[in-house]
Order: sequence, then C-alpha cells, then structure tokens
Amino acid sequence: MIIVNGNGTTNAIEVSNLWKIFATHAGQIDLSDEEQLRTLDDSDEDTVAVRDTSFSVPKGEVFVVMGLSGSGKSTLIRCLLRLIEPTAGSIRINDWDVCNLDTAQLTEFRRKEAAMVFQHYGLLPHRTVLDNVAFGLKLQSMKKSQREEQARHWIDRVGLSDFEKYYPAQLSGGMQQRVGIARALVCDPPVLLMDEPFSGLDPLIRREMQDELVSLQEGVQKTIFFVTHDLDEGMRLGDRMAVMRTGNFVQVGTPDEILADPADDYVARFVEDKRKQLEKANKRKTTGAEAK
Repeated sequence: MIIVNGNGTTNAIEVSNLWKIFATHAGQIDLSDEEQLRTLDDSDEDTVAVRDTSFSVPKGEVFVVMGLSGSGKSTLIRCLLRLIEPTAGSIRINDWDVCNLDTAQLTEFRRKEAAMVFQHYGLLPHRTVLDNVAFGLKLQSMKKSQREEQARHWIDRVGLSDFEKYYPAQLSGGMQQRVGIARALVCDPPVLLMDEPFSGLDPLIRREMQDELVSLQEGVQKTIFFVTHDLDEGMRLGDRMAVMRTGNFVQVGTPDEILADPADDYVARFVEDKRKQLEKANKRKTTGAEAK
C-alpha cells in the first residue's frame, strides 16, 4: 500500500487515531466514553499518554515533535516501533502495517525499515566502536568483511575514523552519540526515529551534533521523526513541527508558521522567549540601519 497525502507526496509515516493508556485494564476502556476518560485523567495511577493522535510525515521530511515533560512525545515515538504497545489506532510506515505485525515480522521491520537513536545512546559497553556500529548488520547475517566495511564508512561520516577500536566508556558523550547515529544509519533504514538524542550533551557539543545531523540529512535524505523539548533545536532541524500537550498535537506547521501564529495560549507561551529574542534582534537591526 502506497500512502499519498493531499499534495500528491508519498507519506513515509501515517498514524491514525492512536491511543496509549497506561492502566491495568486499558484494553477494556471505552474510548468514546468521555466520562471514563475524565476519570482516567483525574487518576493518580492511570495515564492517558497519547490521545487520539493522527498525523502523516512525507518521505524525506524532518518532522519534529516538541513538548514539555509529560506531554507524551517519548511515548508516541516508542509506539511507532512498538517498543510500547499502543492501546488503539493504526500506524503505517511505508508498506508496513505496524500494529498488526507478528513477532517475526516486527523484528524484520525494526531491522530494515526504521532505526532508533536514544537519548542515552544504548551502546553495548563490551563492544568496540566498530563492533557497535556493525552490530545491526551482524544480526542480518552479513559477512564480517562486508559489515565492517560499511561500518567504517559511517564511522568516518560521523567523524570517528580514529576511534574504531575504542570502547564506549573511553568516549565523550558527544562521541558516543555519534556512534549511535552511525549504528542507526549503517543499515540504511528509510526512517530514522530520534528521541531527544542531544539533550544530555553540553551546549557546544549539542550544536555540533545538530550541524552533523543537518549535514548528514543533506546527503542521505531520510525521513526523520525527531523528539525534543528544545524550541531552538526544533526550529533549526525541522521542516515541520508539532507542539504536543497532554497526549495530542495542539499545532502542526512549519517553524515559521508556529512562531508567527501560535494556535493557543499554550503554544504562545512555548514560543514566547524566541519571539522576544527575534523582536530584540530586529530592533537592533533597525536602530543600526537608522544610525547609518
């Protein structure tokens, strides 16, 4: 099945009416019963983490999801790979009906179709940089010489060609994240899922990693689903952005659209500081031009 959006562009990701409820009997909840849902919202034990969310991401787009802690963005990205099982709804990634895959099909999907880059790297501590990057290819039963050749290519692309024999504990946080990105890209997945991958890095390294991702994307043109709580990062990386609150999107648009025309008070507060920065910068430019 080829998924096409209203502009005639092929979609890589198509999510419809997705729910994730953390509750003892989540599968028995009537999602059309508003009173029952309000009871869940008021509960200290149960959580509606993703709430009737629908969206699509065209192939080759960098789609950024932003939100404060607890907004549901990390649960959402994990549902896309079924690292967390959705309560209801559908997920299609290219030709894969993700929610209806059996165990073997799901394993195949994760190996070939979509790769995840985590905030805390997820590297294997007892394996070298080369072995970490090549690990996914080993799972695909690729010959050692071939997988190491491909791994070296991506190690070089992320600027770590002199560190192939190092172990994760010998690397800085930024270097470990580069290994994680190389490991994700070496299997050539069409879709890359990134869950706050740079949030644990100091500002200078974080900027370098953003630069690296922009440079890589110019060459590989992956579909990237990127989760962050940082507005500057989202605006810099995203072709489109979604602002998430209490499990659903409250606004979707280009970074400029969201900054210029917030959909509600929540989004307005989210972008307030950035708007003030831009207003100050424009005033300085105007004052400087008048002085000349």
